[in-house]
Amino acid sequence: MAAADKNGNQAGGKLAAAAAALSAALLSACSTLAPQASAPQTAPVPHAPAENQQPVVSAKTAAAQDALRTMVSLQDRLSRVSAPLLINNADLCKNMARNLLGFTAQNRYSYPGEYSDAANAVLGYGERLQVSSVLAGSGAARAGLRKGDGLVSVEGKALPGGPDAESQAAEVLGPLVGRQAALNMTIARNGGNQTLNVPVTRACAIRVHLGNADNINSYADGQRVLITRGMMNFAQSDEAIAYVLAKDIAHNVLGHAGAMRNTAAVGSMIDNLVRTKPDLSLLIGSGGLKPVPQEMDTAADSLALYMLARAGYSIERAKPFWQRLATQYPASVMNGYTALHPATTVRFAAIDKTVAEIKTKLATKKPLVP
Repeated sequence: MAAADKNGNQAGGKLAAAAAALSAALLSACSTLAPQASAPQTAPVPHAPAENQQPVVSAKTAAAQDALRTMVSLQDRLSRVSAPLLINNADLCKNMARNLLGFTAQNRYSYPGEYSDAANAVLGYGERLQVSSVLAGSGAARAGLRKGDGLVSVEGKALPGGPDAESQAAEVLGPLVGRQAALNMTIARNGGNQTLNVPVTRACAIRVHLGNADNINSYADGQRVLITRGMMNFAQSDEAIAYVLAKDIAHNVLGHAGAMRNTAAVGSMIDNLVRTKPDLSLLIGSGGLKPVPQEMDTAADSLALYMLARAGYSIERAKPFWQRLATQYPASVMNGYTALHPATTVRFAAIDKTVAEIKTKLATKKPLVP
């Protein structure tokens, strides 16, 4: 289930996209040496396993585990950076604001193939849904819900486990969140059960995903935002990542993907990039995506700056970040950010104007509303 939307967003082909299949097993410790000439048999000597001996895993399994650790770390960072943007701007999100619980939950089936085994080994995921992240500042965070808590029941209704647990749990939670101010949730922690009263949180119902690709880009399809691993590495700081997220959240709030008739193309790109192993051939050329018109881009820049200021992020360093991005990855770099947002000169002028406007409102204690 997504942090901003309990409709179920599963990882891999599901990695945060449906809430995709490969298989690999741990390497057994059996010998594969060629047979040798037989020798007289002797009584077997009992063998005591070495203390704390670790199981042997294949290189493929080890690689899946390392990849999963990286993906989870980056997704956790996105959740942390996006939390104040989503919660502090519920009124600016207008018809995209919803009552949410403010946490994500997954089990081993949230990851495909060998990543299911990796989720079990690295994250301790089994059949039951476990809290995978808690949105800072949300009702879930205030109630004391923690990463790793197992989901047992809500309002006395048992929450499911197994392969379809995310979507089935969303069907249980969705109606309750819509009509109640708080939910009694029974969770498993430290070998026992306890019940927490979790208030709902009003927030922008926009799902934030990690893209498993190294191109320097981000995407917004009207309901979701995806920022690639490459963009996160380029941005480096949480503040710069917030600049990118806020811009795409603003595009969604303003309905730009739909107005451009670009929703299906961007949605397909997001569906692909959330997979643990995306089809990188789709990143060749423009990927079928249309460049954003300058009037839409400047409108999104303006709204994004207000959202950033309301979320507590500095807005003065936004323009230098976008200038650095445009210089290092100009519009000629296909499937890079500037190729889809080419109106840099007009954008920078609009950013200057909005920053000055926000500073004036702060100085005169006027509401930070565009």
